[in-house]
Amino acid sequence: MSFKLGVDVGGTFTDLILFDEEHGRQVRVKTPSTPSDPSVGVLAGIEKICRSANISPGDIAQIMHGTTVATNAVLEGKGAKVGLITTQGFKQILHLARSWTPGPLAGWMIMEKPDPPAAIEYTREAIERIDTRGQVVTPLDEDALRTDLQNLGIQGIEALTISLINSYANQSHEKRVKEIAQEVLPNTPITASSEVLPEFREYERALTAVMNSYVRPKVSQYMRSFADQLTAHGLKADVNILRSDAGLMTLRMAQERPVYAVMSGPAGGVAGALYIAKKAGFPHLLTLDMGGTSTDVALCQDGSQTISRETTLGYFPIKVPSVDVRSIGAGGGSIAHVPEITSALRVGPQSAGAAPGPASYGQGGTEPTVTDANVVLGHLPPNLLGGEMTLDTEAAHTAVERIGKKLGLDVYQTAQGILDIVNENMHGALRLVSVQRGYDPRNFALAAFGGAGPLHANAVAKLIGAFPVIVPPAPGILCAMGDVCCDYREEFSRTVFRTLDQITAPEVIEILEGLSAEATGWLEQEGISRQQRIFYNADMRYFRQGYELPMTTTLDELQTSGTAALAEQFHALHEQLYRFRLDAECEIVNLRAVALGTGTTLHWPEGETDGPSAAHAQVDEHRIYFDGNFLTTPIYDRAKLTPGNRLPGPAIVTEMDSTTVVLPDYAAEVDRYANILIRPREQ
Repeated sequence: MSFKLGVDVGGTFTDLILFDEEHGRQVRVKTPSTPSDPSVGVLAGIEKICRSANISPGDIAQIMHGTTVATNAVLEGKGAKVGLITTQGFKQILHLARSWTPGPLAGWMIMEKPDPPAAIEYTREAIERIDTRGQVVTPLDEDALRTDLQNLGIQGIEALTISLINSYANQSHEKRVKEIAQEVLPNTPITASSEVLPEFREYERALTAVMNSYVRPKVSQYMRSFADQLTAHGLKADVNILRSDAGLMTLRMAQERPVYAVMSGPAGGVAGALYIAKKAGFPHLLTLDMGGTSTDVALCQDGSQTISRETTLGYFPIKVPSVDVRSIGAGGGSIAHVPEITSALRVGPQSAGAAPGPASYGQGGTEPTVTDANVVLGHLPPNLLGGEMTLDTEAAHTAVERIGKKLGLDVYQTAQGILDIVNENMHGALRLVSVQRGYDPRNFALAAFGGAGPLHANAVAKLIGAFPVIVPPAPGILCAMGDVCCDYREEFSRTVFRTLDQITAPEVIEILEGLSAEATGWLEQEGISRQQRIFYNADMRYFRQGYELPMTTTLDELQTSGTAALAEQFHALHEQLYRFRLDAECEIVNLRAVALGTGTTLHWPEGETDGPSAAHAQVDEHRIYFDGNFLTTPIYDRAKLTPGNRLPGPAIVTEMDSTTVVLPDYAAEVDRYANILIRPREQ
């Protein structure tokens, strides 16, 4: 069996893409998401894609799944009742947090701080203490611990977290607490912080471990149910889950460490866009993933994603490796409104979601959305999903017109205003990941995907100056494609806390080789044998700084250049981000080995270049509104376009899962990988 299936569950649609590795065939479908039980939408999509491909479900060998179950459990506050074992004297660790408040001045007055995911009444203090060097100061009181664990069991906790101070330096007490907990609470899932995040910073480590426990029962239940339903439908495929850092993990690991997958959806999109862009010859990339509810943006440089050591889930900072994605409430379903206080047009962050959806969906929605504005202007054709879904253009006009009356504008001016505002919002998000980090966006291409991304990408690129715009084939389901092209990934780290004058290159190499041995053992344990690779990071900072920056290094570089190369790399990155460097000693905080094992090798189709004329692909012609004017605009069927075809703007390109808008004064060209590349005409 050579069929591999990528699945991405979004807020509005569930996307699936099937790869036939033997014949190089691809089949894509979209089906409505089912938020109450995501597996229902996934299984409906599997049945649909098998019919389209004319195969049986049992022919699918592997499923790569991006899931939002963990994310939704946190955002909706529907996680488990978590018990916490911490060191004596640190009972309030999750409540004290980092003493951070949003905004200046009176930010603390308006802040609504949620309760942490482990309540104080379910927190117990273990009598024990280990110092920062890993030396035992106070032995573990096992008798008192057993009594506390029995009490937590009586209180009905559903998951247990163990997070002892300085366990990153010595895991022995956490391991012993876990052994006793498994005896006292044999049916309770247990998470030890030193297994999830063996690094310093007690609050972040405790919170990350507690969050893992918080979502673990719900995710495990979903995974087991999903696997059982696959079996019931005749599927014997291996299932892998996408991590937040665009790596794959096994179903077993996903059930043990679900916190690693809290940002798997956005990570899949960035991975897919980067795969396509590198093939097209653009290793420096900004990504624009616009869906029904939100827009995610990211920056990739030199053919690699930017990995952040921390991400935010709702209010809480979770310290797990994640593709550095910024999200804003700007999607096709974002609602336009006029607050009475300002009487100015606003768009989002409120969304019409999948139900009832935009007014044009004809499912009971009445609020004007970004999708409705595109329908009014003619940018979005009345038929979506290859004709499976027909939009209600009259309802869209009615909704937009109603809000236009409050502004004293006609329906077309109002719709244009809605698009202008949402485009500026996305422009601001892209500046956060580029300009504010010392990168010139004009040196990057812009990859647009998601159901609504190609509709807005040309306008956003015009604002930020990133060209060409790359619209890959099937942009609406690129996240699902990204799931398939990812590698297996796991990280192994150790906190060091040594300035460069206190540690030699051979000592650094020795630690990294030890971490590498752990990484290799993990690859063998998971049965990942194809093209194993290990690379190394060092988290560095100026001595006595509060936060660190990740540096990439190699064993060869350390052997030939010593730690001086690390120092110079750190100085350069610090200057790029903050515009200055200090004449101060550099400190290594953490060392890390990252293990990669090749997942699926894709064979992306490549076509022969045809002539520039796209007349054969034109299917219609409409009068469409662009910046105050109605212009005669050709409509093209993307399925009929061939490599080399050139489309001068204005133009509209339709396909099953998305629509691409080429503005006046711009032109699009189809490359040999079937990407649409949009540039200013003078280029």
